[in-house]
Amino acid sequence: MTLTEDHIKSINKALHYIEKHLEQNLSLEQISKEAHYSPYHFHRIFKTFTNETLNNYIARKRVEKASAALLHNRAISISELSVQYGFTSNSSFTRAFKKFYGMNPSVFRSTSKGKYSKIRQVKSKNGQPFTTFEDYVCHLNQKHDMVMTSNIKVETIQTMHTVGITCIGKNQLAPTIHRLLEWAGFKGLLRTPNFKLATIFYDSFKITAPEKVRMSACLLVNEPIKTDGEVSALTINPGQYIIGHYEIGLDEFPITWMNLFKWMNDNGYKKRDEFPFEIYHNDFNLHPEKKCIVDLYIPVK
Repeated sequence: MTLTEDHIKSINKALHYIEKHLEQNLSLEQISKEAHYSPYHFHRIFKTFTNETLNNYIARKRVEKASAALLHNRAISISELSVQYGFTSNSSFTRAFKKFYGMNPSVFRSTSKGKYSKIRQVKSKNGQPFTTFEDYVCHLNQKHDMVMTSNIKVETIQTMHTVGITCIGKNQLAPTIHRLLEWAGFKGLLRTPNFKLATIFYDSFKITAPEKVRMSACLLVNEPIKTDGEVSALTINPGQYIIGHYEIGLDEFPITWMNLFKWMNDNGYKKRDEFPFEIYHNDFNLHPEKKCIVDLYIPVK
C-alpha cells in the first residue's frame, strides 16, 4: 500500500493522540475517528506506516513507559504500573511485559543497572526475546567532563512554534528533513539566512529500538502558520528546561545526551512529561570539522 501525504498526516495525528492518552482506554474505533478514517481503512494505513498493528503499537508504548518507570522509580509497585498504563490486571501486564522483554517486571527491575541502564533487546536462537542491560553513562576524563558541563544552563522558555514532519526510525530522519526543507522552500520559509531546524524526540533511545523511535523533523517559525500535506504545526510547550550548548560531531550526540541527563540527575532535577528536543545552529556540512552547533533541551521540574 502506498501512503499519500494525507495518509501520513492523519496517522501522525493518531500517533500524537495515542501518546497523550496511553494511560486511558484506547480503541480502534476511537483512534480511527481521530484520524478521520473507517476502522478498517485506518488499521491498514497504520500498519503500513508503523510496521506494527495498532494493538501491538499501543502495548509496546505502554510497556516501554512502564519499563522507564521501573528503571527510574524504585518505589513504584508493579500493581501501580499495571493500573497506570491501562492493563486490566497484574497478570495481563506481566504477560505483555514478558512478551516484549523476555522477563517479568520484577526480574527486569532487579537485573537492570537502574536509571543509567540502556536496554538492549536481542532474540535467542529459538526466536524468543531476551533483554540485556548496558551502562548508559560514559566515564569521561575530568577535562572532557568539564567541557561537557560548562555550557549547561537551566532556563524557562516561552512557547516555540514549529512546522514539522514526523517519522519512525533513526534512518528516516535525514530523508524527512530533506522533505521538510523542500516544502519550506516552496512556501518561502527559507529566505532568512538564520532559519533553525530542530528534532523533537517522542521516544528514548535508552528504551526504544532505533528503528522504532518516533521523531519530528521541525523548522522553527515565529508564529503558527497554515500547513498542508504531511507537514503539521507542532508546538513546543513553555516551561523550565535544561539547555546544553555544544559543538559536536554526529557520532558524539549519544554520549552528549547521556551526560546531559546525568547532569540532570546529579543536580536534583526530574524530567517533566514533555519531549526533549534539539535545535541546530548550522549546517554541519559547511563546518570545517563537520561538526554541529546544537542546543539540547530537556524539560524539567
